[in-house]
Amino acid sequence: MSELSFEQMLEDSLKTIRTGEVVEGTVISVKEDEIVLNIGYKSDGIITRSEYTNESNVDLRTLVTLGDKMDVKILKVNDGDGQVLLSYKRLQAEKGFKELEDAFNNKEVLKGKVVKVMSGGLTVAVEESRVFIPASLVSDVYEKDLAKYEGQEIEFTITEYNPKKRRVIGDRKHLIIEAKRGKQKDLLEKIEPGMIVDGTIKNITDFGAFVDLGGLDGLLHISEMSWGRIDNSKKLFNVGDAIRVLIKEVNGNKIALSLKFDDTNPWKDASEKYAVGNIVKGSVARMTDFGAFIELEPGIDALLHVSQISKTHVNKPSDVLQIGQEIEAEVVDFNADEKKISLSTKALEIRAEQEDYENYQNTENQE
Repeated sequence: MSELSFEQMLEDSLKTIRTGEVVEGTVISVKEDEIVLNIGYKSDGIITRSEYTNESNVDLRTLVTLGDKMDVKILKVNDGDGQVLLSYKRLQAEKGFKELEDAFNNKEVLKGKVVKVMSGGLTVAVEESRVFIPASLVSDVYEKDLAKYEGQEIEFTITEYNPKKRRVIGDRKHLIIEAKRGKQKDLLEKIEPGMIVDGTIKNITDFGAFVDLGGLDGLLHISEMSWGRIDNSKKLFNVGDAIRVLIKEVNGNKIALSLKFDDTNPWKDASEKYAVGNIVKGSVARMTDFGAFIELEPGIDALLHVSQISKTHVNKPSDVLQIGQEIEAEVVDFNADEKKISLSTKALEIRAEQEDYENYQNTENQE
């Protein structure tokens, strides 16, 4: 009788459990595909691999250690062999859904790992729950290939939460937009005309290049790429090139950039190099009916008027000159304020004739 009473007392000391109940257990055995827990019941609890994780081929011995404690959900009190079937995954999924519900209600920012990439969007794991982010809400720009997000941890918010349909929709796009706005505001508060900043070529067009300054784009117009003439900006830069630029103008969110730095301004010492009377060399850059423009150096063009090309009559410059032709001429006018220089090859002809005449006279006098 006393023996029966002892067994009865032992039975009574063990807790009773019900299907759906959450209990705490201690790991007493781990196999590749199964975990055994002591849950304080007369039978041990079993967690199969599929009830622990969604990773089908994972070795549970790499995830769980003897003595670990964990909360689990009871699926069946007796599986037919006298064991209790448990689930860790389902409890975590429920916790995950509760976390998603709270995040939805409080507009919290969540972080999760991308576990699946589809053409229509991304599936992100939060605990054992899943959130779908449509392709249109992954980024603020169109992305044709979402494969780069595979395995990444990304931040997002919940925009739709429907626990009955297990439908949870996330949005990453608005976080990117808000972050960019913050960067833009910070940038606009820091920059001012005259500053030199670093950037990256983002896009190149026929009229210039757009430079990412770190949250805000600035326009480097083709006319500001060099002191000289630039015909094709795509020959100078490639998308992704690092570049150091001068802030020329800030107008609201519009930023005008330049590569015309003051210390490289060719007009800085032009008054000495191109003083009236100096003999200079240059190449024919372009022609009109009234004259030819001679490039003396990048950023400095001078006019060779049609009347100053030769002592003999020239109808139009193209009759005697060619684009790219190297010429030598005399500076006959220099206007620093208007940045204008006038040349004359006729003056060199006259000068040569005078020198020849003077040499002739000197020879005659010596005889």
